[in-house]
Amino acid sequence: MKKRVLKIAGLILLAVFLAIQFIPINKVNPPVDESLNLVSTEIISPEAQELLKNACYDCHSNESKYPWYSNVAPVSFVLENHIVEGREELNFSEYQSYTAKRKDHKLEEVIEALNDGWMPLDEYVWLHGEADLTKEQRTMLAQEFTAIREKLAYKK
Repeated sequence: MKKRVLKIAGLILLAVFLAIQFIPINKVNPPVDESLNLVSTEIISPEAQELLKNACYDCHSNESKYPWYSNVAPVSFVLENHIVEGREELNFSEYQSYTAKRKDHKLEEVIEALNDGWMPLDEYVWLHGEADLTKEQRTMLAQEFTAIREKLAYKK
């Protein structure tokens, strides 16, 4: 009796898993206007640009890359959620559309995230080794963002 119940439960779970594979996620990136993009409009070293693109841009820009596992539910749902939330929190592709106050606040948060090490998310780094920033890389990026923030304060 128990084996039969477990077998039925297993078949139901398998059927649900197979069925959710047909629920697509939105993989369309919004267009990128280079006049709004942080790396196109601010003075950032090429090394910092590369680090940003490798460690931040998949979730915090309109330039997300969707790896093979983005086709496998329920991982695809989690990935889509991270991208939606990341863009809502900070979108480097739309940086210049922010008010000066919002830019200042977002830059402050980015510097804090780099210094405290809570970005990029661990689960992202596990799958994207190039996003695993060293202490020196975090410091360099924080310095670049501090310089942008100081320039912004100067313009006020």
